[in-house]
Amino acid sequence: MKSKLGLAFLMAATSLSLSGCVFHVGGSEGKHSDSYWETQQQTNRANLSKLTMGMARDQVTILMGTADFSEAYVTQADAESPKKEVNVLFYRTQWSKGDGKTTKDECTPVVISDNKLVGWGDTAYQKI
Repeated sequence: MKSKLGLAFLMAATSLSLSGCVFHVGGSEGKHSDSYWETQQQTNRANLSKLTMGMARDQVTILMGTADFSEAYVTQADAESPKKEVNVLFYRTQWSKGDGKTTKDECTPVVISDNKLVGWGDTAYQKI
């Protein structure tokens, strides 16, 4: 009986002393794994192929989701053209640096003018 009680005490003490031991292997907390970025990039590339010119901004954001970056401005009206509201949404589509941060050079721009999709990619971004 005494040996069973001693064994139970030893097991309880051992389990309590080990319960605080936690090992974390991998990156820092708050950073996404490489597989997360790869999945996000593949999804964004697949969704870009579903875009069509003239889509409403709401349709684009429903399809593409939240942009990684965005820019917006309003052009000045002149004698040749009325003012326009331009929005550029940037979605991560390619890996550039393994630093765990998304940068614009890793994104594809999606250009929306007056709430309609007018293009995507570097050419569309350079022409605005």
